Amino acid sequence: MKKSSIRKLTLAGLLVAVAVVGSLFSIPVLGSKCSPVQHMVNVLAGVMLGPWYACGMGFAAALIRNLLGLGSLLAFPGSMIGALLCGLLYKAWPKLPVAYVGEVFGTGILGGMASYPIAAVLMNNSAAALFTFVPSFLVSTAVGAAISVIVLAALKRTQVFSQLEGALR
Repeated sequence: MKKSSIRKLTLAGLLVAVAVVGSLFSIPVLGSKCSPVQHMVNVLAGVMLGPWYACGMGFAAALIRNLLGLGSLLAFPGSMIGALLCGLLYKAWPKLPVAYVGEVFGTGILGGMASYPIAAVLMNNSAAALFTFVPSFLVSTAVGAAISVIVLAALKRTQVFSQLEGALR
């Protein structure tokens, strides 16, 4: 196994741990648990590790959070779609604002809409409507993306971001 693969897996594991521990600080908004730390981690993963690692990390964090009783089934579409879109857009256009937009749109709009069938069928929530989760997901992901702006700005200012990029290639 290459050194860069081991470094990527290590960083992915650390970021999943941050997302799981960060879910202790969830905010209930309109019937869902909003976890802005998960969205911050999605952006960091999408930018530093790429779309597939980010999507896998979204799945791993959602699974662990559900197994520990810290999340709901709605964590799967929100975190995975947002992380994937964030990483794909950043890979295509390597500018940080593009990554933030990918996370917010992917989680807030697409993830919120994808949560409808999960809530209606798997969670037996007949009151759920197609756009029920969009507002709460948008609030959560916007806060998480804002936190990631601060974290990534600090990493860039201290040259840690460029060192991480070099070590992960």
